[in-house]
Amino acid sequence: MRNKLEQIVLIVLGALLGAALSLNFSAVAQKETGAPLPVEELRAFTEVFGRIKNDYVEPVDDKKLITEAINGMLTGLDPHSAYLDAEAFKELQVGTQGEFGGLGIEVGMEDGFVKVVSPIEDTPAFNAGLKSGDLIIKLDDTAVKGMTLNEAVKRMRGKPNTQITLTVVRKGEPKPLVFNLTRAIIKVQSVKSKMVEPGYGYIRITQFQEHTGETLAKALTDLYKTSTLKGLVLDLRNDPGGLLNGAVAVSSAFLQPNTLVVYTDGRTEDSKMRFSATPENYLHGNFKDDYLKKLPPAVKTVPMVVLVNNGSASASEIVAGALQDHKRAVIMGTQSFGKGSVQTILPLGNNTAIKLTTARYYTPNGRSIQAKGITPDIVVEEATVSGIEDGPRLREADLERHLTNDKQPEDKTVTTKPAPSKAVPKPKGGGESKVELPEFGGKNDYQLNQAINLLKGLQILQGQN
Repeated sequence: MRNKLEQIVLIVLGALLGAALSLNFSAVAQKETGAPLPVEELRAFTEVFGRIKNDYVEPVDDKKLITEAINGMLTGLDPHSAYLDAEAFKELQVGTQGEFGGLGIEVGMEDGFVKVVSPIEDTPAFNAGLKSGDLIIKLDDTAVKGMTLNEAVKRMRGKPNTQITLTVVRKGEPKPLVFNLTRAIIKVQSVKSKMVEPGYGYIRITQFQEHTGETLAKALTDLYKTSTLKGLVLDLRNDPGGLLNGAVAVSSAFLQPNTLVVYTDGRTEDSKMRFSATPENYLHGNFKDDYLKKLPPAVKTVPMVVLVNNGSASASEIVAGALQDHKRAVIMGTQSFGKGSVQTILPLGNNTAIKLTTARYYTPNGRSIQAKGITPDIVVEEATVSGIEDGPRLREADLERHLTNDKQPEDKTVTTKPAPSKAVPKPKGGGESKVELPEFGGKNDYQLNQAINLLKGLQILQGQN
């Protein structure tokens, strides 16, 4: 038994050393010269490994045990670090291009359950009425408790036109809600635009993708072809984020060249970076084709309002923070989600990778958004729908093991109350739930109407000066 355990120890230590080499931990080892190996903890790990191999009720594959150990190391750090097997790694790469198969929800893990961070607009989840803060407790007939986040995401994704049933707990509802959803190819339209009324444009960004900057430039150009803008609303509500270079591109469209957009800071030199409004920070190497150079000059000075809510996260908060710090726009809405951490994808062998939190990001004035979010200049609550209880406002600070905010600035805000909206009848029949959601950008969008009113007021004030 002792010899067998020693063999297991050597196997596990070899695996750990191999992983360390794959992740280039040599630099960390040099920086922490003299730090002893955690021998007791490694011994405990190998003893548990040996006990499972010998005493578990059924045989367990070595690969499964090592994979689950890696999963545990990462998920125990924070809600956003994770191990990506070959399938999950491929899905991540496909998802950033704006097309994948599934339901269309940004999710996180909390107390062993899946929590909805934000439903993506125009997807099965959004159209069915899933809300930020919903707690998914069952996928079909399988309880979520005990699954990893990757396992849950795998179950929710799948071939188009196949069905899945989500059982959801929502604050204020006396019993779980049941949603029967049909999977679809999720083609997320990153940028939507229109003229709200003559002289006032509206642009909504639903997610920051590979080509969001280019699409935004085209939308702005088209708006200016219609008429000269007196004001512009940039809608980032329920935008869960996405690619950093997309956030830098959107910010750069409205800021003067070379203006600082965001900076990051972590333990390693690679994590200390500054991103300014320059082509090298938002283009993919072809600096000659700078789509932002073709924008009308008035884009840099048009009065702006940026709309945010508790579903605005990560890249959305980078944009809102940059425009707020440089006093380029008025931020309106409710406190944003508060995801101010940077995840780096570190490829491993066999087409796998780890998504590891490596830094915090900061606004140009040095504010950390982590677990705090962007505080609007003017707080305007979303209009409530009579007959339907509002769900909880899930934010980064509500997630278990979230990173703390290393700075706590105070923001002064002004609050205005929303007007009541028309009642919507409660869902009927079969326990299945479907609610009518307010349409972002619609004529009854209270927050958008308040933004337009503010822009008109600013126009009047400018005319008096």
